[in-house]
Amino acid sequence: MSSPGFWDDANAARAVIDRKNALEGVVAPFEKLVSGQADAEVMAELLESEGHAAKTHPDMAELVQQVAALEKQRDHFELQSLMVGKFDANNAFLTLHAGAGGTESCDWAAMLLRMYERYCQDKHFDVSIIDHQPGDEAGVKTATLMVSGPWAYGFFKAERGVHRLVRISPFDSAKRRHTSFASLDVVAEISDDVEVEIDEHDLRVDTFRASGAGGQHINKTDSAIRITHIPSGIIVACQAERSQHSNRARAMKVLRAKLYELQQDKQRREMEQFYGDKGEIAWGHQIRSYVLQPYTMVKDHRTDAETGQVDAVLDGDLDLFIEAWLRQNRGNCEVES
Repeated sequence: MSSPGFWDDANAARAVIDRKNALEGVVAPFEKLVSGQADAEVMAELLESEGHAAKTHPDMAELVQQVAALEKQRDHFELQSLMVGKFDANNAFLTLHAGAGGTESCDWAAMLLRMYERYCQDKHFDVSIIDHQPGDEAGVKTATLMVSGPWAYGFFKAERGVHRLVRISPFDSAKRRHTSFASLDVVAEISDDVEVEIDEHDLRVDTFRASGAGGQHINKTDSAIRITHIPSGIIVACQAERSQHSNRARAMKVLRAKLYELQQDKQRREMEQFYGDKGEIAWGHQIRSYVLQPYTMVKDHRTDAETGQVDAVLDGDLDLFIEAWLRQNRGNCEVES
C-alpha cells in the first residue's frame, strides 16, 4: 500500500485493502487475546503474592471482570475460526422474499428485515439497501441488502433458508392464529478476478422509477434497474443510487455473485437443500420456526438449538443459532487453497 503507484488502479487498490482488512480481522483479535491473557497473569501473580489478603483486595474484582471479558473474546475468536469457506471473509448480499400468506408474509419479511438490521448493528456491519419492494398493504415483498464487514458472509450463510412464523394475526379481525413464511438468500460478494461468464445477449434490462419518499431527483427519472438473466431466471434489481449507471453496476455485482453460486451446483442441489425440490417458500421447507402463540419459542430445525427469548431474537440476538450451525457444519465448507 505504500508503493508509489498503489492508487493508479482504484479497483486493484480496493481489493488489496479488503484483503488487508480481512487479515487484520484475524490477527488483531488474536493479538488482543494474547495481550489480555498476559496482563491477567501478571495481575494474578501479584495478588497471589499477597496471600489471604488477595481475596479481599480491590483488584480481585477487576481481575474477575478481566477474565470474564477474555473468555467472551476467546469464544468469539473460536467462532470466527470455524469460518473456513473460500469467501467467508467477504461482504454478503442478502435477499428477503415474502412467501405463502399474502400480507401476513409481507409483514413477516419486514420483521426479518428489521431483525437482520439489528444484528448488523450489534456486529458493527454496514448495511445498504439495494432494492426494496413494499407489500400491497403492509410489509415487504422483497428486499436486497448489501452487508459490509469482515466475515459478513461467514456469519450470514447460516441464515440462508425459509423462516416460519406462528402468531395471532394483527390483520385478522377474528384474532386467529396464522402461519407465515419468508425466505432469505445469501451470496458472497466476489471480486472481479473471479471468473463468471455473462453473455450480454442473455440479459434483459428494464428501467423503472425508484420507489420511496423521493426528493428532487429520485422519482423523476427511470434510474432504477432490473436485470433478468434469461437462461437461469435470476432477477436482480437496484434502486439505491441516483444514477442509472451506478444502479446497473451494483445490480451486475449481485448478479455475478448469484451466478457464481449457481455455477457451484448446476443441478441446483444447494437450492433444493434449502427450499426443497420445487423451491417453495412454504410448509415443510423451513430451517427455523418462530412461535409467538400459544407459547413462545424459536427453534432451528437443523441444529435443534432453541430459546424462549423470542423478543431478543427478533431484536437481532442470533448468536445461539449461528454458532450452533457453524459448529455443526465445521469441516463441510470449501477451504480456500
